[in-house]
Amino acid sequence: MPRLAVFHADNLAVLRALPDACVDLIYIDPPFNTGRVQKRTSLATVRDENGDRVGFKGQLYRTIRGRTSGYDDRFDDFLGFLQPRMEEAYRILVPDGSLFFHLDYREIHYCKVMLDGIFGRASFINEIIWAYDYGARSKKRWPAKHDNILWYAKNPESFTFNFDAMDRIPYMAPGLVGPRKAALGKTPTDVWWHTIVSPNGREKTGYATQKPRAIIDRIVKVHSRPGDILCDFFAGSGTLGESAFELGRNALLVDSNLEAVHVMKKRFEGMDVEWRRGAARAALSLRSLQEASAAQRSEPAPQQAKDEPSGPKSVPDAPAPGRKPGRPAGKKGATARVSKGSGKKGATARGEKSSEKKSAEKKRSGTEIAASVAG
Repeated sequence: MPRLAVFHADNLAVLRALPDACVDLIYIDPPFNTGRVQKRTSLATVRDENGDRVGFKGQLYRTIRGRTSGYDDRFDDFLGFLQPRMEEAYRILVPDGSLFFHLDYREIHYCKVMLDGIFGRASFINEIIWAYDYGARSKKRWPAKHDNILWYAKNPESFTFNFDAMDRIPYMAPGLVGPRKAALGKTPTDVWWHTIVSPNGREKTGYATQKPRAIIDRIVKVHSRPGDILCDFFAGSGTLGESAFELGRNALLVDSNLEAVHVMKKRFEGMDVEWRRGAARAALSLRSLQEASAAQRSEPAPQQAKDEPSGPKSVPDAPAPGRKPGRPAGKKGATARVSKGSGKKGATARGEKSSEKKSAEKKRSGTEIAASVAG
C-alpha cells in the first residue's frame, strides 16, 4: 500500500535533512510572487425563497460563507528564496529523476535561467503550457490564461517517460482521421488545455491555489513508476499526494502554512499518512516511504487469466494484459526509461534473425527448384 509523509515545517530544513538521490520525481508549485495575499473563501448554497442568488430555473439560493484560507505571496528576493531550495532538489533527485517546476509568466523566465545554472541547460527537456479559459478578461491587454511548467531531467540522456501511460485527447477534426483513430484519440503536445479547479466542483478543497488532479495525474503517470517516491515541498492542498497515493506511488510533502496542513488532513482521510511537525524526523520518514516502496515493488505481478488472449489488445498503444504499468512494451518510443543511444540492439538482433530465416528459406526454395528441373 502506498504511503504519504506530510511535514508542517520550513521546506529548506526538511530538504537538507534528506540524503542524496532519494526521490524519483519532484513536482512543485511554489508561490508565484504575485505581490498580494492569496486567499479563497469556501462557499455553499442552500435553497431559500429569500436567497441572494438565482440558480437553475430561476430558483433562489442562500449563500453560506465558509472558512477563508490563504498565504502571503510577496517576496523581496524571490530568486534568493528559491535558489537554495532548488539546489537541494537537484541533490535529492535520483540519477534518472525529473523536476517539474510550475509557475506563471511573472517569474518563469528568471527561474529558468536559475534552473539552467543548477541542472545545466542540456537538462531542460520541455516547457509545458497549461492553458485554461476561466475568469475575468482584461480590456487593456491580452488576458493571461496559462501557467508554465518547466521539465528538467537530472540526466538528459536517461529519464523516466512512460509513453503507454499517457492519456489520450480528442482529435479536433475526427472526420479526417477515420473512426478507429478518432475513437483512440491522440497523444497530447506541450500545450495542455484543462480548466482550473471549479469553485463549485467536487474536486475543490477551498485552498486558494489548488491545481487540477488531471494535470498532476498526467505528470505522475508518465514520469514515475508504481512504488516510486515523489516529493512536493510546496504541497499546498496536497494534490500531488492524493495523485501519488491513488496511482500507487509514495510521496513526501512539505508546507509551512498551517492552513495547507488542515486541508491535507481532510483530503487524505483514510490514507496511510505519517504527520510530522518540524524537520527533525525527515530521514526517518523517508525510510518509512522506502520500506513502502520496497514492499510495493516486491508484490507479484497480476496473473494473466487462462481464457484471456495473449499479446496486445485490439486497441493500439494499450498495455498488454498482465504487464505492469510503466514497463517497456516492446514498441518503439513506448519505454519506461528513455536512454539515448539504447533500444536499437534488440531491433538489430531481430533484424539479423529475420535475415537468416529468409536466407534459409531462399536456399531451400532453390534446392527444390533444382531437384524439380533435374527430375
